[in-house]
Amino acid sequence: MRAINAEFYAYDGTPFEQAMTRTTHLAVSAHQDDIEFMAYHGILQCFGKADKWFSAIVVTNGAGSPRAGIYKDYTDDQMQQVRRLEQKKAAFVGEYGSLSLLNYPSSAVKEKGNKDVIADLAELIEKQAPEVVYTHNPADKHDTHIGVMNKVVAAIRSLPREKRPKKLYGCEIWRGLDWVCDYQKERLDVGERPNLAMALMGVFDSQIAGGKRYDDATIGRRKANATYADDHEVDKAEQVSYAIDMTPLIEDDNLSVTDFIFGYIDNFKKEVCARIAKSE
Repeated sequence: MRAINAEFYAYDGTPFEQAMTRTTHLAVSAHQDDIEFMAYHGILQCFGKADKWFSAIVVTNGAGSPRAGIYKDYTDDQMQQVRRLEQKKAAFVGEYGSLSLLNYPSSAVKEKGNKDVIADLAELIEKQAPEVVYTHNPADKHDTHIGVMNKVVAAIRSLPREKRPKKLYGCEIWRGLDWVCDYQKERLDVGERPNLAMALMGVFDSQIAGGKRYDDATIGRRKANATYADDHEVDKAEQVSYAIDMTPLIEDDNLSVTDFIFGYIDNFKKEVCARIAKSE
């Protein structure tokens, strides 16, 4: 590993090298708490199942997070310690197969083509050999999220094709995916075990009490996605997370991320224009 301050954790005490190998579903996020907000679908797919294990990789150290209340005078070093502990608490509650905290500064993640971050992600993804990977989507408006997404794609592309995951999902956080055309949306049912969802988000007290009610906002978005999914049908799920299928980016190494997401944007534009034209 090139990350100097990386930490590794398995909630049940399994040696980490062994714990990694049981992974079937993997989420790779920029920050502590992103996992629980964007990849709850993967957690649900694995929770309580002997043959499926959810694992997580958090790339940055959380140093620049907003802070208020009891955290308002915390230094960056203190906040990093708090956020690492919160992420481990979430891993324990969600029974994650393994948790990797790479603790890179955001600047390294946003740096174009940073080879150290890409190499570390490639090493972890290869060892864990997940079937499904969740990460940030290319239309997210947070620069660090986009940096992680680009490096996840680069890391997977660096692997032999037989060692790549079968599916790569781009999930919503700092921009919802309601705008994506319905036929291109991945509707992920996340209504099961709402108590677990709240527990996972609630451990991130430094963010919630620090002035950002991510827990309320995330549940609200999931409920809104479920209700506004179809204007002619009754709700088919209580809560829904939207994602886009980014698998083409790890099947075709010549497909640029920009061209890939422009396809979604162009289709949205065409759909809007066609609907207006029908009644003009």
